[in-house]
Amino acid sequence: MMKIIERARKFSSGKLLVYILLVITSILSLFPFYWMFVMATRPSSAFNSIPPTITPGNMLVENFKKVLNQIDFFGSIWNSFVICAIVTIVVLIISSLAGFAFAKFTFPGKNILFIAILLTMIIPPQLGLIPQYFLISKAGLLDTLPGVMVLFFLNPLGIFLMRQYISKSVPDELIEAAKLDGCSNFRIYRNIVLPIILPAIATVGIIVFTAVWGEFLWQFTVLRDPENYTIQVALAQLSNTQNVDFGMIMSGVFWATVPLLVVFLSFNKLFISSITEGSVK
Repeated sequence: MMKIIERARKFSSGKLLVYILLVITSILSLFPFYWMFVMATRPSSAFNSIPPTITPGNMLVENFKKVLNQIDFFGSIWNSFVICAIVTIVVLIISSLAGFAFAKFTFPGKNILFIAILLTMIIPPQLGLIPQYFLISKAGLLDTLPGVMVLFFLNPLGIFLMRQYISKSVPDELIEAAKLDGCSNFRIYRNIVLPIILPAIATVGIIVFTAVWGEFLWQFTVLRDPENYTIQVALAQLSNTQNVDFGMIMSGVFWATVPLLVVFLSFNKLFISSITEGSVK
C-alpha cells in the first residue's frame, strides 16, 4: 500500500507537471494551424476584427472556390508533389550511400571532404542565386521542373544524419561478416544497411519533403509559365491585387498544408522510432 502511495506521489509531482507542459506546448504549436483554418472559413474582414475571431465560420467552400478561380490549385499541387517526391527519393539514395561511405569506409581525404560538405550548410542560399540561375539558364532548364529539382539533389544535412545514424546503428562486425561471406559493398548496403536505417530514411525523407514543399525563392526565380507553377509560387499570385482577400489566401494556404500532414502521418511511426532509438543509444 505504501509503495502505491509513493508511486502516486511521484506521478503527481513529476510526471503530471511534464504532461501539463506537453499539453500546453502542443496547444500552442497547433494554434497557428487552427487559426489559419478559422480565417479560411471567414470573410476577409474577420482578419482584423477586434476581439480576434477564434471560432470557425461557414465560408470554407466559398473561399476555396475563389482560390480555384484565381489559380490552377490542383495543377500546382501536382507540380509540387512531383518535385518533392523526386527530390526526396534522389536525396535519400545519395545521402544513404554517402552516409554509408563516410561511416564505414576509409579513403584519402575522407574527413576533409565530409567537413567541406558540412560547411556548405552555413552558406546562405541567396548568395548562390545568381550563379545558379546562370548555370540553369545555360543548361536550358529555365521554366522547367527539372530546373527546380536539380539544386536540391545534394543535401548536406541528409548526408550528416545518415552518416551519424549508420555509424551508431550498423555494427562493424556485421559488415565484416558480410564481407567474409563474399558480399559486395553494394549488396551490404542493400541487404544489411537499408533495412536497419529505415527510421533514419523516414526522418530525412520528411525533412526534405517539407523543406522542398515550402521553398519559394528558387522556384519563383526559375518558373515563369503558370502551368509549371508550384503551389508556393501559385499562392503568391493570390496577393497580387489591391484588395487582398485574406479569407481566400488562408483557404489556399490551409489546403496546401494538408499534403504535408498526410506525409507526416504516413511516416509518423518510423519518425518517432528514429528519435527514440537515437535517445536510447
